[in-house]
Amino acid sequence: MPRTESECTIGSCEEEEVSITPILEVGLPVGSEDDDELSSGKTFMTLRERRQIKLGLRRVLPLNVLIPHGRITEKNKRWYEALKKVWHHTDPWQSFHLDTLPEQPALRHRYNPIKQKWYQDEVTVKMETKPFNRGAMRQCYRLKKLSTFSKQRSWKHAGNYVAKKYMESVDRSVYFEDVKLQMDAKLWGDEYNRHNPPKKIDIFQMYVIELVREEGSPLFHLEHFIEGEYIKYNSNSGFVEDTKQCRHTPQAFSHFTFERSGHELIVVDIQGVGDLYTDPQIHTMDGLQYGDGNLGTKGMALFFRSHECNEICRGMGLAEFDLSPAERDAIASHHATSPSSVTEVNTRAMGHVVSPSSEDRHDLKKMLSNSRMRASSSVSDASSTAGDDESTKILVSPRISIDSGLPSSEYSPTGNSGFIEEAGHMDKNSEDGSELSNSFHHRSRFYSMSSDNYDTSEYSNSVGASITKTLEQKFGLPKRASNVFAENLLRGSDDFHLGDSILGQVHHDLAKYHEIGRFALDGNEDLIDWESALFHEENAADLGIPEAITTMAKIYLHLPHDVLVSCTVPETEENTNKGVDFMAQAAAANDRASILYMAKAFETGNGLGTLRQRSHKEATHWYQIALQTLDHDDHGEFDATMSDPNYLILAKQAELFLAGEFDLDADPSRAGELYTEAADEAMTAMKGRLANQYYMKAEEAWSLVEEE
Repeated sequence: MPRTESECTIGSCEEEEVSITPILEVGLPVGSEDDDELSSGKTFMTLRERRQIKLGLRRVLPLNVLIPHGRITEKNKRWYEALKKVWHHTDPWQSFHLDTLPEQPALRHRYNPIKQKWYQDEVTVKMETKPFNRGAMRQCYRLKKLSTFSKQRSWKHAGNYVAKKYMESVDRSVYFEDVKLQMDAKLWGDEYNRHNPPKKIDIFQMYVIELVREEGSPLFHLEHFIEGEYIKYNSNSGFVEDTKQCRHTPQAFSHFTFERSGHELIVVDIQGVGDLYTDPQIHTMDGLQYGDGNLGTKGMALFFRSHECNEICRGMGLAEFDLSPAERDAIASHHATSPSSVTEVNTRAMGHVVSPSSEDRHDLKKMLSNSRMRASSSVSDASSTAGDDESTKILVSPRISIDSGLPSSEYSPTGNSGFIEEAGHMDKNSEDGSELSNSFHHRSRFYSMSSDNYDTSEYSNSVGASITKTLEQKFGLPKRASNVFAENLLRGSDDFHLGDSILGQVHHDLAKYHEIGRFALDGNEDLIDWESALFHEENAADLGIPEAITTMAKIYLHLPHDVLVSCTVPETEENTNKGVDFMAQAAAANDRASILYMAKAFETGNGLGTLRQRSHKEATHWYQIALQTLDHDDHGEFDATMSDPNYLILAKQAELFLAGEFDLDADPSRAGELYTEAADEAMTAMKGRLANQYYMKAEEAWSLVEEE
């Protein structure tokens, strides 16, 4: 039965006049007999429907007039299905009679994440007094709000909203921080869409409403009501939904935010209806902002521990996170039994992800704002230059990299693929090929670094490496991917220091999670995967995480350690050499304990491995560095404890110069000076008896000088 005016929900019916033009068959000749018949709509209307329109009882044409069944084509079929859904749609909250509740004035607080400003306006709402649902922290109330653009106060057509209130008392600022979190996440959703994924996403607009007439002016979060099946796709602690349907888009979006932000943050806790999300969580590298749910790099670690890259990740050029073989097998076997969504991915139409520059990483919101403006301008530029030459056509092709202005198919910043331009297409005016040609030739070859026939050592010296380097210099495109190989390429840069690698800290946190049994079956310590723990700790050490470096050194050298306490490795020559390498790396970073280890190892030859030889010259060198290391290392990462006071180190140096063995020439004069310095230090430390001994040894050393 045709619906009456009061039942109409097309366009929310907030305006007084509703005008919908019928969608007719494309290509129908104008002025034909069918054209007049269809435009009038009489052929497809019953007598009753005509009378209702004539008397003003119906303002919207019947569905079979909007798109006649005989005129449905492949081109307008989707429009027909969409209109059909809207036509038969009813208010899901009609049975709750919210329109009978008393009106309440409220103050709405809206946040603009680009300008980082709050705006207020007055709205009128009707809200239930009892919650209809609740989650872990908040309870939900049905609410209707009059549109601020409506010319009539019709509550039957007011929008459906959900008001959420914390069940426990929280500071009022928490409500506003939650809105900032969701609106910031919405910016990342927009940025994801600009890379042309197969399915676009959106994150709900969220507000704070203040019921000004109620006692205490209580605050509520306000969101549009989502009708449909609500699914939590992943959480802020590593959970991934795969019992109903293993969706690719939510997981790819989280991975995208990690690389697009240069590892500064990741958006997780993706939940909602379809690809319309709400209540996300953002983990930042320092764990600050965005509430108690921000777990920092620990939250990032939990996400990647359960993440398996899908076709969307690969289409965007996102690098696979390094997991141990056992971890990969566990994820693969787990997902093999899960129903997977089928999404057609056109990788040629997707934009590759480029990490932000060092400057942009300090102001990601500014970067996102600039990206929005560039995306808008590129659309107009593309339409205005459609008839240009071949190089222009490439630059406006669907595979444009959003930030670089270059074809993303010809540049991959992740380390997963390398681009080598065919010979003869470099700039003829550049002798060394350091400058890019004015136009990119359409022919190119692609090499996968994961393929068996690809040699990464050759790539570093190839033309492709030269082009990649030039791209970074000209356009500021650092390769900050999700794997260790790509991250290690940054370690030689001037702005990359010890402990700077966020990816390294993620691996370090994963190793700690393994140690506490987070991923062990039933938390049984006997079932802890120590091989995977060691895998991540070694990756963290390779990426310059100070605690991981010293931990790996002590594990391989079988020394007491504070992290991965129960983890052991076989005592082999290879492991000992690895341990000494890590210890030397920590010593080079001015870790005083590691410096003293290297000094003593070179002095005695014990714990030095087979790749280094006993050398008193090296020993005195490291002892001297230890004397100069009093507080911290170069970047404040290591704690320089004074377990070996300076007077003992000075005395040890004096002893070595006096003996003159193992490639160190004897120097009694230098030994006498060092013994005197040791005596002075001992006297300052209230070690009078020891100071007298050092003074006596200094006299003995000087006596040898006089004899010579």
